Amino acid sequence: MTLASVLIALVPVVVFLAVLFFMDRFKLVRPDAVLTAIAWGAVAAGVSLWMNGLLLDVTNIPEGIVARYLAPPIEEAAKAVPLIIWLKRGRIGFLVDAAIVGFAVGTGFALVENVHYLSAMSGSLALWVVRGFGTALMHSGTTAILAMIARTLHNRSPVFRPALMLPGLLVAVVLHSLYNQFLVAPLLATALIVLVFPYIVMFLFKKSERETKSWLGTGFDTDQELLRVMRAGEVSDTPVGSYLKGLQTSFPPEVIVDMMCLLRLRAELGIRAKGILLMREAGFEADADPSLPAKLDEMRYLERSIGRTGMRALKPFIHTSTQDLWQLNLLDGTQ
Repeated sequence: MTLASVLIALVPVVVFLAVLFFMDRFKLVRPDAVLTAIAWGAVAAGVSLWMNGLLLDVTNIPEGIVARYLAPPIEEAAKAVPLIIWLKRGRIGFLVDAAIVGFAVGTGFALVENVHYLSAMSGSLALWVVRGFGTALMHSGTTAILAMIARTLHNRSPVFRPALMLPGLLVAVVLHSLYNQFLVAPLLATALIVLVFPYIVMFLFKKSERETKSWLGTGFDTDQELLRVMRAGEVSDTPVGSYLKGLQTSFPPEVIVDMMCLLRLRAELGIRAKGILLMREAGFEADADPSLPAKLDEMRYLERSIGRTGMRALKPFIHTSTQDLWQLNLLDGTQ
């Protein structure tokens, strides 16, 4: 094992991840979140190596069959676990952060796997070129694709649904399995990945940038208008006021008041979160708001006070898309 082999096997995927991270003008993913994703990927690699080894030890299935058809679903499912957790908690809001977080999980996986092979076998420089530029980028790319498909599907759903992970997982498994078929020479497959991947990433980043700007514009307008009519005491003349008036027969007056307070507070927090993103885009960091922790605590108190039935009644006006949940995590300091 030479220094050149180690560098070629480990450095390319880290460089690609760094490029993805610094391309994000909105700084949607914090550095510690990237490191956490890498650590999750490393754990997934350890679990997958153990499971694949166990499979080979206790069965008579040829190693080639395991590599082509059994290892891909095992490995992609292991890499999907942290994505399930983050999506359920509303930590992934846009295609860009889905791509970065997914790629980071795949990076951790690829680093551990390549370290394992570096310590277990020797090979020519060409082998480590294939593993460093081909296999490592394949692992990161498939997980990024899984994350982006899952993010897109979950943003259309008001609640987290584990079944919505399956389409992305299926695509990742198929791509992984196709790569392991060696339908073309390994060096050629590696060259294709290196040439094609940057164009795919640029397309997705531009698409996500347009999506983010659209969400910022629409969200600002909606939140500001709601805040304006509530502050002016004109809410009764709006659809929100008419809807809340219709709820008076189903909920006590104090709950209706809490509902109005919650709608106003969420509008204020939404404007604050979108302002932070706009400042990040311009290259600035927003100053800390000392009143923010108290507002977040008040929001959680109001949600508990209103109760599950009341929150369900507010669903037409309480947005629960991936982006809206993400912005609350941004303000809470977890994104």
